[in-house]
Amino acid sequence: MKLKKGSVLNYLGFDSVYCLLSLRNAKILVDYFKLLDVHKRNTLNDIQFFHFMHHVTDMKTKDIRMTFDMLDWDACGQIGFEQFYMLVCILLSTEYNVANNFISRHSRPVFELLDLDGGRSICPTEFEASGFLFNFKRHALNDIFYEFDISGDEKWNYKEFKMFAMACVDMQDDATKLKDAKSVRASIPPPKEEPHGVSSAGITRTQSDSHPQLRNAGGNSRLKRLSHWMQAKTKGQ
Repeated sequence: MKLKKGSVLNYLGFDSVYCLLSLRNAKILVDYFKLLDVHKRNTLNDIQFFHFMHHVTDMKTKDIRMTFDMLDWDACGQIGFEQFYMLVCILLSTEYNVANNFISRHSRPVFELLDLDGGRSICPTEFEASGFLFNFKRHALNDIFYEFDISGDEKWNYKEFKMFAMACVDMQDDATKLKDAKSVRASIPPPKEEPHGVSSAGITRTQSDSHPQLRNAGGNSRLKRLSHWMQAKTKGQ
């Protein structure tokens, strides 16, 4: 899921550390919400919500409807600004590839969002059904879920979900290091060819010896069993 180019959300200032809008940008979002609220009820119904999501994202129709049901916590057929604000922050966090950071910063609201039946737990079906909202790769969801199902009852309580949220911090750090390493490599000019691979000082040097920060940038991952998911999320950055 991505934002469409030219949508109003692309022009909002977003804090990628805390995954929130500034006060000024929150005020802009309030005004935008009022424009969408043509019935002046301080809410958006499912039709208004659908057209908004269709206008600003490339999300499929079934996923838009699923998102509305997730946000409509009391099943009244409408969402208020509180839910709308949370949705916008999620959209921007996925757009800027900091969805893991959003989960770790706001673990309680995310847990309640993914708890589709209100049972105060998250089962594999709920996790798989709602994973699209954070651009989770479907083929890795089961592995991720059972990695943190400490009790073995095929349900996440909040403590288990909090462990997953804390792991998201590590995965976000690994993604940032990988991105920084790529930037450093791209900025380094190719080495000059010298006879017999010997430098002017008479010492053989390799690229990793010259730049030790590259030697360790891609290694020492603390979550190797989740690396395939992290690579899928960071692909294309």
